[in-house]
Amino acid sequence: MENTSYIESGILELYVFGALNEDEMKEVSEMAAKHQDIRDEILSIEKAVISLSFSMSPYLSAANFDRIRKQLIDKHAGVIDIRKRSNAGAYIGWAAAILLLVGTYYFYNENASAQNQVATMSAENNRMKGDMNQLEQKTKTTESMLAVVRDENNIIVPLGGQTVAPEAKARIYWNKSTQAVYVDASGLPEPPEGKEYQVWALQLSPQLVPTSIGLLADFKANNYKLFAVDSAAAPQGFGITLEPAGGSPTPTMEQLYTLGAIKA
Repeated sequence: MENTSYIESGILELYVFGALNEDEMKEVSEMAAKHQDIRDEILSIEKAVISLSFSMSPYLSAANFDRIRKQLIDKHAGVIDIRKRSNAGAYIGWAAAILLLVGTYYFYNENASAQNQVATMSAENNRMKGDMNQLEQKTKTTESMLAVVRDENNIIVPLGGQTVAPEAKARIYWNKSTQAVYVDASGLPEPPEGKEYQVWALQLSPQLVPTSIGLLADFKANNYKLFAVDSAAAPQGFGITLEPAGGSPTPTMEQLYTLGAIKA
């Protein structure tokens, strides 16, 4: 081979990577135009680089590859003296190092992307589970409400508005068999801050005796406004008053919102 020493100098590898200055690039181009063995060697180097790059990083974009290549070239600027190197294998090793970094860069990005996708999918899965749990809870609540309303043992007691709130109304479902009491409070206005509705089971004769059977707690959060309160053994009526949060030992009659008697 007539240009063996020139080929083994390593200049052709640097030519392929664009690491030569303008004059050196021009020199190699002119030599390649004149000599077939130099053209063949350049082609061989290019094929080896392409093959190695695709085996290590098949989906890396040309832009990313070129950016990393330029960073490495800048890093080694002034360090590599092509005239003092006679072993082309050293430059092949340098090229392989570049490609190794390219491959590492690619797989790092792919791994980070995969981790982000897993985190996104996990968050979406948790959100869906939360939605399903809420839906199941709403279904159970609806079924429970329907069971209360449809129970043939229920006595329905309508409660009408009183002086403090003439437009207010409520409905009591009292089960004769279980003595359970449910309150449909959808006709009551939302209580002001620091106040709660309190439900009373009433004995009307021979004298009025009110017994607290519970508070309509978390009124705003209860979308259906159907509340279960304590059971009542043999009430003759029911009333609902507005009391300070936590309730009162006796009803505040000035804040009596609704009242109703069980028909004999």
